[in-house]
Amino acid sequence: MRSVLGSGSFRGWLAATASGAVLAGVMAIGLPATPETSHVLGQVRLASPVPAHESAVRQLLAQRAAAIRGRDESAFAATVDPQAPADFRQRQLQWFRNLAAIPFTEWSYRLEAETEPPATGTGETWAPGVSLRYALAGVDSVPTEQPVEQSFVRRGGSWYVADDAGAHRWRGPWDFGPCHAVRTPGGLVIGHRREPVERVARQLDAVIRDVTEVWGTGWSQRVGVLIADSREELRAVVGPGFALNGIAAVAVADRVDTAARRVEGPRVVLDPRAADELSDAALKALLRHEITHIAARAYTVDGSPMWMREGFADYVGYRSSGVPPREVAPELVRQVRAGGLPEQLPDDDEFHHADRGRDLAYQQSWSFVRHLVERFGEQHVVRLYHRVAALSSPAEVDAALREETGQTTAQLQADWAESLPGTFG
Repeated sequence: MRSVLGSGSFRGWLAATASGAVLAGVMAIGLPATPETSHVLGQVRLASPVPAHESAVRQLLAQRAAAIRGRDESAFAATVDPQAPADFRQRQLQWFRNLAAIPFTEWSYRLEAETEPPATGTGETWAPGVSLRYALAGVDSVPTEQPVEQSFVRRGGSWYVADDAGAHRWRGPWDFGPCHAVRTPGGLVIGHRREPVERVARQLDAVIRDVTEVWGTGWSQRVGVLIADSREELRAVVGPGFALNGIAAVAVADRVDTAARRVEGPRVVLDPRAADELSDAALKALLRHEITHIAARAYTVDGSPMWMREGFADYVGYRSSGVPPREVAPELVRQVRAGGLPEQLPDDDEFHHADRGRDLAYQQSWSFVRHLVERFGEQHVVRLYHRVAALSSPAEVDAALREETGQTTAQLQADWAESLPGTFG
């Protein structure tokens, strides 16, 4: 299941705009069908032989992966059921062609054989669990893995791919049409239309440098950006559990282990409108925001306060934008001018509202982090992020703030609120 690292509000970014997200791979083929010996506690036992159908399907998947890595369409076509309907075979070939522009350092399949074996006889089918293991060149320091839900059929003495339309099958950008990809020194941008892909690619390296200037070099400094071409694709890539209304971009990862500082499949995913409608300045700010989430993710636990996560990402996003504070935070300006100074920092639920309340939560968080930077210095706030983003308990967060700043959360919040009228003039 994908982990959502953070997101940028579309309304907020548009407001800012109006005012001024193959090399060879290796697959373990498995044990051969003949028995092997292994030593266990000084005894010798025979390993269980691999069933013929399992061995054959493993070999089929290895052939299919090799064909994809080697860009060999004929070899790929030979893995598809020759008796399948013509439209399925054609869709398979189109899917193969959709991958042509994307550089991979790994593409392999893992078979989970703990399923009912196929019935004996010619033409039987088998639907074991299958996972795709892949890595994008210039982006992934470790591969990531996703379920692909394929089924297989035996024709005579050979096995073939018969279907790939499982209800829970993960879909990548290549499942939505031909892909255009541009590599830069700092990463890879993938989409379906050349112009937005190249526009984002032109900005990517400078944005990565901006994030690194604040966060430091202790991250990969390599980023994969996916530009969805439809809401359906955005939903598939981000995952079903995240509300996308009003969201311009989302930072996601497939798996995160903060103890090991390991992040698999980190991606910035842009709404199809973002690369088309935002000005260059707003798009750069949006990318800085999301890439900050990528840089910080290995140090950020689920349940840590969103005011810190989103406020810090917004701080980095707007830091070199040149956008005045009153234009960054129009909802907060309205609140202050109406005499309603914030009484507390926004809670996590406020970031999930699909209305102006969400914009206000983002803007309050940005303003609070900016206030901390002005009082304590940027690198002090980076250290503070490391402390706070590793905590999910409000009491622990308050203790960390007190140790780092000498003040409680309530005292810091009150100082910030009092400063707001002067910030916005």
